[in-house]
Amino acid sequence: MPHDAASAALSSAQVSRRTLAAQVVERIRSELLTGAFPPGSQLGEAELAESLGVSRGPVREALARLVHEGLLLSVPHRGVFVPLLGEADVLDIYYAREALEAAAVRRVITSPTPPGLLPALDETVDELARASRVGDWSKVADLDVRFHSLVIEAAGSPRLRRMFDTVIAETRLCLNLQADADPARLDLLDEHRELARLIAGDDVDAALATLTQHFEEATVTVRKRLRAVRR
Repeated sequence: MPHDAASAALSSAQVSRRTLAAQVVERIRSELLTGAFPPGSQLGEAELAESLGVSRGPVREALARLVHEGLLLSVPHRGVFVPLLGEADVLDIYYAREALEAAAVRRVITSPTPPGLLPALDETVDELARASRVGDWSKVADLDVRFHSLVIEAAGSPRLRRMFDTVIAETRLCLNLQADADPARLDLLDEHRELARLIAGDDVDAALATLTQHFEEATVTVRKRLRAVRR
């Protein structure tokens, strides 16, 4: 085979392998974020490979990626596990989120508003209200994440977005703890409505104060839920 043809074939194989590994990452991440794997459970390469219909190589790469993202925990000589988040983890996750989202809120309010942001925030809050009324707490959690993701995206910083993607995935693990709670925090809807209103205005200090209060309330709720499920 000519050198150029061999290089092309090798390149194609490498791309195919990377694409498969990426698909496996997305599949396992989705299962993690929807609570399919309970906290503390072990993820085995062989079992995952069989269930996904792939070889162990892409699964091994996917698990390594998810360990790097903080969604899985690698324990030497034991294997890979879904982390058991403690109260210190919850505090740290929301501490990091507040730092990232405060930066995004400040930029969004002090810059020209991206087209479509405000209607998207209002629509998300309306959907959150509907999900709350019917008691779909898993949907409420999804909409909570969507609301904050919209604000981060509107800030227009790819680096901020990458950092947020990691911490919001860990947040989703926290929210899974309360996805079956009934009812959800009753003031969650009002807090998001107020945040949307302030983001549409020009009072940065008021928006940041509301964001801080929002995260303080969320931290209290998740920690209470964590204590309840660990009893």
